[in-house]
Amino acid sequence: MDPVLLGEILSGLMFFGIIGFLMLGFPVAFTLAGVSLMFGLVGMSFGVFDPSNFGALANRYLGFMTNEVLVAVPLFIFMGVMLERSKIAEQLLLTMGKLFGNMRGGLGISVIIVGALLAASTGVVGATVVTMGLISLPAMLRAGYDPKLACGVICASGTLGQIIPPSTVLIFMGDMLAGINAQVQMAKGNFAPTPVSVGDLFAGAIFPGLLLVGLYLAWMIVKAIFSPESCPATPVPPEEKKDLAREVVVALVPPLALIAAVLGSILGGIATPTEAASVGAVGAMLLAALRWRLSFRVVREAAISTATITSMVFIILFGASVFSIVFRLMGGDNLVHEFLSNLPGGVTGAVIVVMAIMFLLGFILDTFEIIFIVIPITAPILLNLGVDPIWLGVIVGVNLQTSFLTPPFGFALFYLRGVAPNSVTTGMIYRGVVPFVMLQILALAIMFMVPGIATWLPKWIYS
Repeated sequence: MDPVLLGEILSGLMFFGIIGFLMLGFPVAFTLAGVSLMFGLVGMSFGVFDPSNFGALANRYLGFMTNEVLVAVPLFIFMGVMLERSKIAEQLLLTMGKLFGNMRGGLGISVIIVGALLAASTGVVGATVVTMGLISLPAMLRAGYDPKLACGVICASGTLGQIIPPSTVLIFMGDMLAGINAQVQMAKGNFAPTPVSVGDLFAGAIFPGLLLVGLYLAWMIVKAIFSPESCPATPVPPEEKKDLAREVVVALVPPLALIAAVLGSILGGIATPTEAASVGAVGAMLLAALRWRLSFRVVREAAISTATITSMVFIILFGASVFSIVFRLMGGDNLVHEFLSNLPGGVTGAVIVVMAIMFLLGFILDTFEIIFIVIPITAPILLNLGVDPIWLGVIVGVNLQTSFLTPPFGFALFYLRGVAPNSVTTGMIYRGVVPFVMLQILALAIMFMVPGIATWLPKWIYS
Protein backbone atom coordinates (compact mmCIF):
# COMPACT_ATOMS: atom_id res chain seq x y z
CA MET A 1 0.00 0.00 0.00
CA ASP A 2 1.11 3.55 -0.74
CA PRO A 3 2.83 4.89 2.43
CA VAL A 4 1.11 8.27 2.09
CA LEU A 5 -2.33 6.64 1.91
CA LEU A 6 -1.48 4.31 4.78
CA GLY A 7 -0.37 7.24 6.94
CA GLU A 8 -3.62 9.10 6.23
CA ILE A 9 -5.67 6.01 7.11
CA LEU A 10 -3.78 5.55 10.39
CA SER A 11 -4.18 9.22 11.31
CA GLY A 12 -7.93 9.00 10.66
CA LEU A 13 -8.21 5.83 12.75
CA MET A 14 -6.23 7.51 15.53
CA PHE A 15 -8.67 10.45 15.65
CA PHE A 16 -11.72 8.20 15.92
CA GLY A 17 -9.88 5.90 18.34
CA ILE A 18 -9.27 8.82 20.68
CA ILE A 19 -12.95 9.82 20.52
CA GLY A 20 -13.92 6.22 21.29
CA PHE A 21 -11.66 5.96 24.34
CA LEU A 22 -12.90 9.31 25.62
CA MET A 23 -16.51 8.14 25.34
CA LEU A 24 -15.53 5.11 27.44
CA GLY A 25 -14.51 7.51 30.20
CA PHE A 26 -10.72 7.41 30.07
CA PRO A 27 -8.88 10.58 31.25
CA VAL A 28 -8.51 13.04 28.41
CA ALA A 29 -4.83 13.98 28.73
CA PHE A 30 -3.64 10.38 29.04
CA THR A 31 -5.95 9.22 26.24
CA LEU A 32 -4.59 11.85 23.86
CA ALA A 33 -0.99 10.98 24.63
CA GLY A 34 -1.40 7.21 25.04
CA VAL A 35 -3.43 6.51 21.89
CA SER A 36 -1.16 8.80 19.86
CA LEU A 37 1.94 6.97 21.10
CA MET A 38 0.41 3.60 20.18
CA PHE A 39 -0.44 4.76 16.67
CA GLY A 40 3.00 6.34 16.40
CA LEU A 41 4.54 2.93 17.11
CA VAL A 42 2.25 1.31 14.54
CA GLY A 43 3.20 3.98 12.01
CA MET A 44 6.87 3.43 12.81
CA SER A 45 6.55 -0.31 12.13
CA PHE A 46 5.05 0.49 8.71
CA GLY A 47 7.63 3.17 7.97
CA VAL A 48 5.19 6.09 7.86
CA PHE A 49 6.31 7.76 11.11
CA ASP A 50 9.80 8.64 12.30
CA PRO A 51 10.06 8.23 16.11
CA SER A 52 12.78 10.89 16.23
CA ASN A 53 9.97 13.41 15.74
CA PHE A 54 9.04 12.90 19.39
CA GLY A 55 12.22 14.82 20.19
CA ALA A 56 10.34 18.00 19.27
CA LEU A 57 8.06 17.49 22.26
CA ALA A 58 10.67 18.66 24.75
CA ASN A 59 11.12 21.99 22.98
CA ARG A 60 7.36 22.38 22.60
CA TYR A 61 6.74 21.73 26.30
CA LEU A 62 9.48 24.17 27.26
CA GLY A 63 7.91 26.70 24.92
CA PHE A 64 4.56 26.33 26.68
CA MET A 65 6.12 26.83 30.10
CA THR A 66 8.11 29.91 29.06
CA ASN A 67 5.37 31.48 26.94
CA GLU A 68 4.68 34.91 28.45
CA VAL A 69 1.16 35.05 26.99
CA LEU A 70 0.11 31.79 28.66
CA VAL A 71 1.24 33.12 32.04
CA ALA A 72 -1.97 35.18 31.93
CA VAL A 73 -4.05 32.00 32.28
CA PRO A 74 -3.30 31.18 35.95
CA LEU A 75 -3.41 34.89 36.82
CA PHE A 76 -6.92 35.31 35.37
CA ILE A 77 -8.03 32.10 37.09
CA PHE A 78 -6.66 33.38 40.40
CA MET A 79 -8.48 36.68 39.85
CA GLY A 80 -11.75 34.87 39.28
CA VAL A 81 -11.39 32.63 42.32
CA MET A 82 -10.52 35.59 44.56
CA LEU A 83 -13.56 37.54 43.33
CA GLU A 84 -15.76 34.55 44.03
CA ARG A 85 -14.39 34.47 47.60
CA SER A 86 -15.03 38.22 48.02
CA LYS A 87 -18.80 37.67 47.52
CA ILE A 88 -19.07 40.23 44.71
CA ALA A 89 -21.30 37.87 42.74
CA GLU A 90 -23.59 37.39 45.73
CA GLN A 91 -24.03 41.13 46.26
CA LEU A 92 -24.61 41.72 42.54
CA LEU A 93 -27.30 39.03 42.35
CA LEU A 94 -29.17 40.24 45.42
CA THR A 95 -29.04 43.89 44.33
CA MET A 96 -30.04 43.27 40.72
CA GLY A 97 -32.83 41.01 41.91
CA LYS A 98 -34.27 43.95 43.87
CA LEU A 99 -33.75 46.35 40.96
CA PHE A 100 -35.63 44.25 38.38
CA GLY A 101 -37.87 42.27 40.74
CA ASN A 102 -41.03 44.26 39.98
CA MET A 103 -40.89 43.22 36.32
CA ARG A 104 -42.13 39.93 34.92
CA GLY A 105 -38.96 38.03 34.12
CA GLY A 106 -37.00 40.47 36.26
CA LEU A 107 -35.09 37.82 38.17
CA GLY A 108 -34.06 36.17 34.92
CA ILE A 109 -32.94 39.52 33.49
CA SER A 110 -30.90 40.20 36.64
CA VAL A 111 -29.20 36.79 36.33
CA ILE A 112 -28.23 37.52 32.70
CA ILE A 113 -26.82 40.97 33.54
CA VAL A 114 -24.89 39.61 36.52
CA GLY A 115 -23.60 36.73 34.39
CA ALA A 116 -22.26 39.21 31.82
CA LEU A 117 -20.60 41.36 34.50
CA LEU A 118 -19.02 38.34 36.17
CA ALA A 119 -17.85 37.05 32.78
CA ALA A 120 -16.05 40.33 32.14
CA SER A 121 -14.49 40.39 35.61
CA THR A 122 -13.87 36.72 36.48
CA GLY A 123 -14.32 34.39 33.50
CA VAL A 124 -14.55 31.30 35.78
CA VAL A 125 -17.61 29.37 34.59
CA GLY A 126 -17.79 26.90 37.46
CA ALA A 127 -17.73 29.53 40.19
CA THR A 128 -20.31 31.69 38.39
CA VAL A 129 -22.81 28.88 37.79
CA VAL A 130 -22.48 27.55 41.33
CA THR A 131 -22.85 30.99 42.90
CA MET A 132 -25.91 31.88 40.83
CA GLY A 133 -27.34 28.41 41.41
CA LEU A 134 -27.01 28.75 45.17
CA ILE A 135 -28.43 32.28 45.36
CA SER A 136 -30.78 32.84 42.40
CA LEU A 137 -32.26 29.40 41.76
CA PRO A 138 -34.03 29.12 45.17
CA ALA A 139 -35.32 32.71 44.80
CA MET A 140 -36.63 32.03 41.29
CA LEU A 141 -38.32 28.81 42.37
CA ARG A 142 -39.95 30.54 45.36
CA ALA A 143 -41.21 33.26 43.00
CA GLY A 144 -42.94 30.63 40.87
CA TYR A 145 -40.53 30.48 37.91
CA ASP A 146 -40.68 27.49 35.61
CA PRO A 147 -37.76 25.33 36.87
CA LYS A 148 -36.65 24.64 33.30
CA LEU A 149 -36.46 28.35 32.47
CA ALA A 150 -34.66 29.14 35.74
CA CYS A 151 -32.06 26.41 35.16
CA GLY A 152 -31.55 27.38 31.53
CA VAL A 153 -30.96 31.06 32.20
CA ILE A 154 -28.52 30.33 35.05
CA CYS A 155 -26.48 27.82 33.03
CA ALA A 156 -26.38 29.97 29.89
CA SER A 157 -25.50 33.19 31.73
CA GLY A 158 -22.81 31.41 33.70
CA THR A 159 -21.05 30.29 30.52
CA LEU A 160 -20.68 33.81 29.11
CA GLY A 161 -17.19 33.84 30.61
CA GLN A 162 -16.07 31.58 27.76
CA ILE A 163 -16.53 34.32 25.17
CA ILE A 164 -16.62 37.67 27.01
CA PRO A 165 -13.03 38.76 27.77
CA PRO A 166 -10.93 38.04 29.74
CA SER A 167 -11.52 34.46 28.58
CA THR A 168 -8.86 31.80 29.11
CA VAL A 169 -10.12 30.02 25.99
CA LEU A 170 -9.42 33.14 23.91
CA ILE A 171 -5.92 33.37 25.41
CA PHE A 172 -5.04 29.86 24.23
CA MET A 173 -6.68 30.37 20.84
CA GLY A 174 -4.96 33.72 20.38
CA ASP A 175 -1.57 32.15 21.07
CA MET A 176 -2.27 29.20 18.77
CA LEU A 177 -3.71 31.26 15.91
CA ALA A 178 -0.81 33.73 16.10
CA GLY A 179 1.69 30.97 15.37
CA ILE A 180 -0.47 29.22 12.77
CA ASN A 181 -1.22 32.47 10.92
CA ALA A 182 2.47 33.39 10.79
CA GLN A 183 3.34 29.97 9.33
CA VAL A 184 0.56 30.15 6.73
CA GLN A 185 1.49 33.67 5.64
CA MET A 186 5.19 32.86 5.37
CA ALA A 187 4.36 29.74 3.35
CA LYS A 188 2.56 32.09 0.92
CA GLY A 189 5.67 34.25 0.65
CA ASN A 190 4.57 36.98 3.05
CA PHE A 191 7.53 37.19 5.41
CA ALA A 192 6.07 40.14 7.34
CA PRO A 193 2.56 38.88 8.21
CA THR A 194 0.14 41.04 10.16
CA PRO A 195 0.38 39.68 13.71
CA VAL A 196 -2.61 38.19 15.52
CA SER A 197 -2.67 38.71 19.26
CA VAL A 198 -4.77 37.82 22.28
CA GLY A 199 -5.75 41.49 22.42
CA ASP A 200 -7.21 41.18 18.91
CA LEU A 201 -9.39 38.27 19.99
CA PHE A 202 -10.44 40.08 23.17
CA ALA A 203 -11.52 43.09 21.11
CA GLY A 204 -13.21 40.87 18.54
CA ALA A 205 -15.18 38.97 21.18
CA ILE A 206 -16.77 42.02 22.85
CA PHE A 207 -19.61 42.58 20.36
CA PRO A 208 -20.39 38.85 19.91
CA GLY A 209 -20.52 38.54 23.70
CA LEU A 210 -22.92 41.48 23.87
CA LEU A 211 -24.92 39.89 21.04
CA LEU A 212 -25.40 36.76 23.14
CA VAL A 213 -26.40 38.84 26.16
CA GLY A 214 -28.92 40.69 23.99
CA LEU A 215 -30.39 37.43 22.66
CA TYR A 216 -30.72 36.03 26.18
CA LEU A 217 -32.45 39.22 27.37
CA ALA A 218 -34.75 39.18 24.33
CA TRP A 219 -35.73 35.58 25.12
CA MET A 220 -36.58 36.51 28.70
CA ILE A 221 -38.72 39.41 27.47
CA VAL A 222 -40.51 37.10 25.02
CA LYS A 223 -41.20 34.64 27.84
CA ALA A 224 -42.46 37.47 30.07
CA ILE A 225 -44.89 38.64 27.37
CA PHE A 226 -46.17 35.35 25.99
CA SER A 227 -45.73 33.06 29.01
CA PRO A 228 -45.98 35.31 32.07
CA GLU A 229 -46.78 32.41 34.37
CA SER A 230 -43.28 30.99 33.72
CA CYS A 231 -41.49 34.08 35.07
CA PRO A 232 -43.74 36.10 37.42
CA ALA A 233 -42.74 39.38 39.02
CA THR A 234 -41.36 39.44 42.56
CA PRO A 235 -42.40 42.77 44.13
CA VAL A 236 -39.79 44.25 46.45
CA PRO A 237 -41.05 45.41 49.89
CA PRO A 238 -41.03 49.24 50.20
CA GLU A 239 -38.58 49.15 53.13
CA GLU A 240 -35.98 47.41 50.94
CA LYS A 241 -36.23 50.12 48.24
CA LYS A 242 -35.03 52.96 50.45
CA ASP A 243 -31.31 52.44 49.94
CA LEU A 244 -31.58 50.60 46.62
CA ALA A 245 -29.75 53.30 44.62
CA ARG A 246 -26.80 53.20 47.01
CA GLU A 247 -26.78 49.37 46.93
CA VAL A 248 -26.70 49.39 43.13
CA VAL A 249 -23.73 51.76 43.09
CA VAL A 250 -21.86 49.76 45.73
CA ALA A 251 -22.52 46.49 43.90
CA LEU A 252 -21.64 47.77 40.41
CA VAL A 253 -18.61 49.98 40.97
CA PRO A 254 -16.09 47.27 42.05
CA PRO A 255 -16.61 44.89 39.09
CA LEU A 256 -16.85 47.79 36.61
CA ALA A 257 -13.62 49.28 37.96
CA LEU A 258 -11.87 45.92 37.60
CA ILE A 259 -13.22 45.47 34.06
CA ALA A 260 -11.98 48.95 33.13
CA ALA A 261 -8.55 48.25 34.62
CA VAL A 262 -8.08 44.87 32.97
CA LEU A 263 -9.80 45.13 29.59
CA GLY A 264 -9.20 48.86 29.22
CA SER A 265 -5.45 48.43 29.64
CA ILE A 266 -5.36 45.59 27.08
CA LEU A 267 -7.54 47.22 24.43
CA GLY A 268 -5.87 50.58 24.95
CA GLY A 269 -2.44 49.08 24.34
CA ILE A 270 -1.26 50.12 27.78
CA ALA A 271 -0.55 46.58 29.01
CA THR A 272 -0.16 43.08 27.60
CA PRO A 273 -2.74 40.44 28.62
CA THR A 274 -0.25 39.03 31.13
CA GLU A 275 0.41 42.43 32.69
CA ALA A 276 -3.32 43.18 32.79
CA ALA A 277 -3.96 39.78 34.40
CA SER A 278 -1.45 40.68 37.10
CA VAL A 279 -3.31 43.93 37.73
CA GLY A 280 -6.56 41.98 37.88
CA ALA A 281 -5.19 39.48 40.37
CA VAL A 282 -3.94 42.25 42.66
CA GLY A 283 -7.20 44.15 42.19
CA ALA A 284 -9.23 41.10 43.18
CA MET A 285 -7.20 40.77 46.37
CA LEU A 286 -7.77 44.47 47.13
CA LEU A 287 -11.53 44.05 46.67
CA ALA A 288 -11.48 41.06 48.99
CA ALA A 289 -9.52 43.12 51.54
CA LEU A 290 -12.03 45.99 51.32
CA ARG A 291 -14.77 43.49 52.18
CA TRP A 292 -12.72 42.12 55.09
CA ARG A 293 -12.51 38.72 53.40
CA LEU A 294 -8.78 38.64 52.65
CA SER A 295 -6.89 36.21 54.87
CA PHE A 296 -4.11 33.68 54.59
CA ARG A 297 -6.69 30.88 54.40
CA VAL A 298 -8.57 32.55 51.53
CA VAL A 299 -5.35 33.21 49.58
CA ARG A 300 -4.20 29.63 50.19
CA GLU A 301 -7.53 28.19 48.98
CA ALA A 302 -7.48 30.45 45.93
CA ALA A 303 -3.89 29.43 45.12
CA ILE A 304 -4.69 25.71 45.43
CA SER A 305 -7.79 26.08 43.25
CA THR A 306 -5.80 28.05 40.66
CA ALA A 307 -3.02 25.45 40.60
CA THR A 308 -5.55 22.62 40.20
CA ILE A 309 -7.41 24.25 37.30
CA THR A 310 -4.21 25.39 35.58
CA SER A 311 -2.59 21.96 35.89
CA MET A 312 -5.69 20.31 34.44
CA VAL A 313 -5.67 22.61 31.40
CA PHE A 314 -1.95 22.35 30.71
CA ILE A 315 -1.74 18.58 31.06
CA ILE A 316 -4.47 18.36 28.42
CA LEU A 317 -2.38 20.72 26.28
CA PHE A 318 0.68 18.48 26.71
CA GLY A 319 -1.28 15.38 25.71
CA ALA A 320 -2.76 17.21 22.73
CA SER A 321 0.78 18.10 21.59
CA VAL A 322 1.61 14.40 21.24
CA PHE A 323 -1.57 13.90 19.22
CA SER A 324 -0.80 16.89 17.00
CA ILE A 325 2.72 15.69 16.15
CA VAL A 326 1.69 12.12 15.32
CA PHE A 327 -1.42 13.16 13.40
CA ARG A 328 0.31 15.75 11.25
CA LEU A 329 3.49 13.80 10.51
CA MET A 330 1.57 10.68 9.47
CA GLY A 331 -0.27 12.77 6.88
CA GLY A 332 -3.44 13.64 8.78
CA ASP A 333 -3.17 17.31 7.85
CA ASN A 334 -3.15 16.36 4.15
CA LEU A 335 -6.26 14.26 4.72
CA VAL A 336 -8.06 17.16 6.40
CA HIS A 337 -6.88 19.61 3.73
CA GLU A 338 -8.22 17.45 0.90
CA PHE A 339 -11.50 16.92 2.74
CA LEU A 340 -12.12 20.61 3.50
CA SER A 341 -10.87 21.90 0.14
CA ASN A 342 -13.20 19.64 -1.84
CA LEU A 343 -16.37 20.43 0.09
CA PRO A 344 -19.23 22.10 -1.78
CA GLY A 345 -19.62 25.75 -0.90
CA GLY A 346 -15.92 26.54 -0.90
CA VAL A 347 -14.59 28.38 2.14
CA THR A 348 -18.05 28.85 3.66
CA GLY A 349 -18.78 25.15 3.37
CA ALA A 350 -15.45 24.27 4.99
CA VAL A 351 -16.04 26.60 7.92
CA ILE A 352 -19.59 25.30 8.43
CA VAL A 353 -18.36 21.70 8.50
CA VAL A 354 -15.62 22.52 11.03
CA MET A 355 -18.13 24.40 13.20
CA ALA A 356 -20.55 21.45 12.98
CA ILE A 357 -17.81 19.01 14.03
CA MET A 358 -16.85 21.22 16.99
CA PHE A 359 -20.50 21.53 18.00
CA LEU A 360 -20.95 17.75 17.97
CA LEU A 361 -17.70 17.20 19.86
CA GLY A 362 -19.09 19.55 22.51
CA PHE A 363 -21.51 16.80 23.53
CA ILE A 364 -18.65 14.57 24.68
CA LEU A 365 -15.60 16.82 25.17
CA ASP A 366 -14.64 19.90 27.17
CA THR A 367 -13.86 23.26 25.53
CA PHE A 368 -10.09 23.03 26.05
CA GLU A 369 -9.98 19.46 24.76
CA ILE A 370 -11.73 20.51 21.55
CA ILE A 371 -9.51 23.50 20.78
CA PHE A 372 -6.30 21.59 21.53
CA ILE A 373 -7.38 18.79 19.18
CA VAL A 374 -9.25 20.56 16.39
CA ILE A 375 -7.58 23.99 16.03
CA PRO A 376 -4.06 22.67 15.16
CA ILE A 377 -5.63 20.38 12.54
CA THR A 378 -8.17 22.66 10.88
CA ALA A 379 -6.94 26.24 11.42
CA PRO A 380 -3.96 26.00 9.00
CA ILE A 381 -6.29 24.84 6.22
CA LEU A 382 -8.96 27.45 6.92
CA LEU A 383 -6.46 30.30 7.18
CA ASN A 384 -4.81 29.12 3.96
CA LEU A 385 -8.24 29.33 2.32
CA GLY A 386 -8.44 32.99 3.33
CA VAL A 387 -10.47 32.92 6.54
CA ASP A 388 -9.80 35.89 8.83
CA PRO A 389 -7.95 34.55 11.92
CA ILE A 390 -9.69 36.95 14.34
CA TRP A 391 -13.15 36.07 13.02
CA LEU A 392 -12.26 32.37 13.16
CA GLY A 393 -11.05 32.56 16.77
CA VAL A 394 -14.14 34.45 17.95
CA ILE A 395 -16.66 32.28 16.13
CA VAL A 396 -14.96 29.16 17.50
CA GLY A 397 -15.24 30.68 20.97
CA VAL A 398 -18.98 31.28 20.55
CA ASN A 399 -19.43 27.78 19.17
CA LEU A 400 -17.52 26.13 21.99
CA GLN A 401 -19.57 27.95 24.61
CA THR A 402 -22.30 25.43 23.77
CA SER A 403 -20.05 22.59 24.98
CA PHE A 404 -20.82 23.73 28.54
CA LEU A 405 -24.55 23.37 27.88
CA THR A 406 -24.91 20.25 25.74
CA PRO A 407 -25.62 16.97 27.56
CA PRO A 408 -24.42 14.50 28.61
CA PHE A 409 -21.06 16.16 29.46
CA GLY A 410 -21.97 19.86 29.68
CA PHE A 411 -20.04 21.04 32.71
CA ALA A 412 -22.45 23.91 33.49
CA LEU A 413 -25.18 21.27 33.81
CA PHE A 414 -23.04 19.33 36.29
CA TYR A 415 -22.26 22.46 38.31
CA LEU A 416 -25.94 23.39 38.62
CA ARG A 417 -26.99 19.81 39.32
CA GLY A 418 -24.61 19.79 42.28
CA VAL A 419 -26.30 22.77 43.98
CA ALA A 420 -29.90 22.47 42.76
CA PRO A 421 -32.58 21.20 45.18
CA ASN A 422 -33.97 17.69 44.75
CA SER A 423 -37.19 19.12 43.33
CA VAL A 424 -35.22 20.12 40.22
CA THR A 425 -34.54 17.02 38.17
CA THR A 426 -31.66 16.49 35.77
CA GLY A 427 -34.19 16.31 32.93
CA MET A 428 -35.45 19.80 33.81
CA ILE A 429 -31.90 21.15 33.61
CA TYR A 430 -31.28 19.46 30.25
CA ARG A 431 -34.55 20.71 28.74
CA GLY A 432 -34.02 24.18 30.17
CA VAL A 433 -30.79 24.82 28.24
CA VAL A 434 -32.20 23.82 24.83
CA PRO A 435 -33.58 27.31 23.96
CA PHE A 436 -30.28 28.92 24.93
CA VAL A 437 -28.30 26.48 22.77
CA MET A 438 -30.60 27.48 19.91
CA LEU A 439 -29.88 31.16 20.66
CA GLN A 440 -26.15 30.45 20.48
CA ILE A 441 -26.62 28.79 17.08
CA LEU A 442 -28.59 31.89 16.01
CA ALA A 443 -25.66 34.05 17.16
CA LEU A 444 -23.32 31.93 15.01
CA ALA A 445 -25.60 32.42 12.00
CA ILE A 446 -25.62 36.19 12.55
CA MET A 447 -21.82 36.23 12.76
CA PHE A 448 -21.64 34.29 9.49
CA MET A 449 -23.87 36.84 7.78
CA VAL A 450 -22.23 39.88 9.45
CA PRO A 451 -18.55 39.00 10.08
CA GLY A 452 -17.83 42.63 10.96
CA ILE A 453 -19.36 41.95 14.39
CA ALA A 454 -16.07 40.24 15.27
CA THR A 455 -13.60 42.06 13.03
CA TRP A 456 -14.62 45.74 13.11
CA LEU A 457 -13.51 46.65 16.63
CA PRO A 458 -10.00 45.08 16.44
CA LYS A 459 -9.37 46.86 13.13
CA TRP A 460 -10.63 50.15 14.53
CA ILE A 461 -8.57 49.91 17.74
CA TYR A 462 -5.34 48.67 16.21
CA SER A 463 -5.47 50.46 12.85
